[in-house]
This record gives sequence, C-alpha cells and structure tokens, in this order.
Amino acid sequence: MLKDICWSEDRRLHRLIKSGILLLIPVVLYFIPLEWLKNQHSVCLFKNITGHECYGCGMTRAILSAIHFQFADAYLYNKLFLIVLPVLTYIWAKKIVNLWLEKIIT
Repeated sequence: MLKDICWSEDRRLHRLIKSGILLLIPVVLYFIPLEWLKNQHSVCLFKNITGHECYGCGMTRAILSAIHFQFADAYLYNKLFLIVLPVLTYIWAKKIVNLWLEKIIT
C-alpha cells in the first residue's frame, strides 16, 4: 500500500516537472539573442558540401525570429516557417493539454 502511494506521488511530481519544462521552452527560446544566432556558421551538411541551401536552411533562425515577433525576417530566412511554426505550436500545445488531462483523469 505504501509503495502505491509513493509511486502515485512520484508520477505527479514527474508530470509537474515535465509540464514546467514544456511551458518554459518558449521562454528560453525567446531569450536566445538573434544577433548571436545570425553570426553562427551553418551546420547544414548539404550546404557545407554543395554550397547550396536546402529547404530546411534558415528554419532555426526563422522560428526564433517569429518567436521574437519579427515575422518579416522570419519569412526572409525560410518561407516554410509559415507551415512549420503552427505545426510545432500545435504539437507543443497538445503535449501540455495531454499532460493536464492525464493529471485530471488520474
């Protein structure tokens, strides 16, 4: 009986920590300075080998620019952010809602 109680409290603590981390992700991304990111060398293997940008090049800068509400810059970095950002937002929100619903149900 005591093991069940400890396990239940451990699961609640795990959900609380996980939801806290999920809620902090956009805050942490907001505090990454864009100037620092703009000056970094590309890690894209395709671009480093061929010298041409792939469809994903600039996506990190585009997403972070959008998080900083600089949508014109985000569009210039990668036009596909218009699709990727809503999908990422949906996945993030769905994870949080599922954590809270699991918390309410159990």
